[in-house]
Amino acid sequence: QLLPIATEQLQWMPFVNPKLHIPVIKFIYWSIRQLDSDIQHATMTSTMRRLGEDIFKGIGSKGNPRSSSQWSTESKSKSAAFFRSSCMPLRFLSTLIVLKTVTQDNMRHLKPSKGINSWFTFSCIKLCDACFKFFSFTGYLQPFLEACSNESFFRTCSVLLQSSKLDTQILEKLCVLLQKLSRIKNNKKMFELFTLHHKIQELLRTTNPDHAFLCINLNSILLNLGLSRCNSLTSSLGT
Repeated sequence: QLLPIATEQLQWMPFVNPKLHIPVIKFIYWSIRQLDSDIQHATMTSTMRRLGEDIFKGIGSKGNPRSSSQWSTESKSKSAAFFRSSCMPLRFLSTLIVLKTVTQDNMRHLKPSKGINSWFTFSCIKLCDACFKFFSFTGYLQPFLEACSNESFFRTCSVLLQSSKLDTQILEKLCVLLQKLSRIKNNKKMFELFTLHHKIQELLRTTNPDHAFLCINLNSILLNLGLSRCNSLTSSLGT
């Protein structure tokens, strides 16, 4: 009963102190967590759809309709960003909410022009990026990296790297995370198990050198795995 009311309150977020955004979004997230998935989809489809749209797109307003004309003029350019917020904790919670509220029925309301698969790829990598930055900021990066050091995560990364539709920005975010994971010795077998090292080598070979940040991370991954260009060159000369 409270979730529709909380969803309605999002429309007023541009007019309140941004510090209050996190408590509201946190309340919405934990409310969703308490819902049974079957009940959620059967009785709250409309609420979930609107909630997902508002969190994903953000709330913009041309003025507070209940305020004076002077206040409306001052606040006409205000907006509240959630999924695209520069605040890492807020972006992290917002991404979790979007992924939690999206269903096959309402995907078309949220997806960008590149399609459903691209949207989910972008969302999942954005979630990982938000987690990475959030845990780096809070000092819990190592436990987060250890939590990612499993077959399921590396299998997903392998599938993502096979996609020819990933743009440079998404690749950069993914490779930053893989670079950190490649520094953990036990993860070398994961890279080998899912042939990620071969995919990284191919990416480095085909990536435009102008994308310096991406190339640096690709080289760093190979270096951490003992497969740097220098090692490869030495090996080829030896044969």
